[in-house]
Amino acid sequence: MIMEQNTKRFGFIFSLLTVLLTIITFGIAIVTPPLSGPFCQVDCFAYPYTEIISRFPRDYFWMYPAMALSIVTMILFICLHLEASKEKKVFSLTALIFVIISSSVLLMNYFVQISVVQPSLLLGETDGISLLTQFNPHGLFIIFEELAYILLALAFIFTGSVFGSNRLEKALRIVFQFNGIFVLLSFIGISVYYGLQREYRFEVLSISITWLTLIINGSLLSKYFKKS
Repeated sequence: MIMEQNTKRFGFIFSLLTVLLTIITFGIAIVTPPLSGPFCQVDCFAYPYTEIISRFPRDYFWMYPAMALSIVTMILFICLHLEASKEKKVFSLTALIFVIISSSVLLMNYFVQISVVQPSLLLGETDGISLLTQFNPHGLFIIFEELAYILLALAFIFTGSVFGSNRLEKALRIVFQFNGIFVLLSFIGISVYYGLQREYRFEVLSISITWLTLIINGSLLSKYFKKS
């Protein structure tokens, strides 16, 4: 009984934290878009990206709440797994595993930008930075984000199968599974259309739709845990 109460309490709290951190991260990221790649119009940085020191530290602020969001999301999905009925725990556990892998990739990716790229630029140690920096539209940073959000899309698809048929749970299922399917189809479509020139088009699209999903379903999950 105590564990069930703690699960519901944690689920409610971390649902709201997910919404709050997503809004903060989204807001900061919108006002600090990367000045490179296909969406950049003026004052764009190009290879080898050694001049990006001028964007320090403002273009990295969003990564701090993003790391916190990754941790909070893992805890939220732990609560969802514990709350799931016995016959549906196979779906919630599968989703949780995908979320853990996704969040781990994001945490390492952001931590490298903050703890490796920034100090290296400040000290003039620019060897290899072009491959690591977020300003490279086909560098490791973008690729790891793509991988993380593909895994999160798979988690959302499995998570949708956890919920029942009442209005609230149906809404949660639809939003989660729509996001998952949309992200996966977008990756296939953009990859086919642009080929090796995909750059960060899919990354921007997948982040935007996923963060909107976390805001919407984070709010709905707070009602779900409070109601249960």
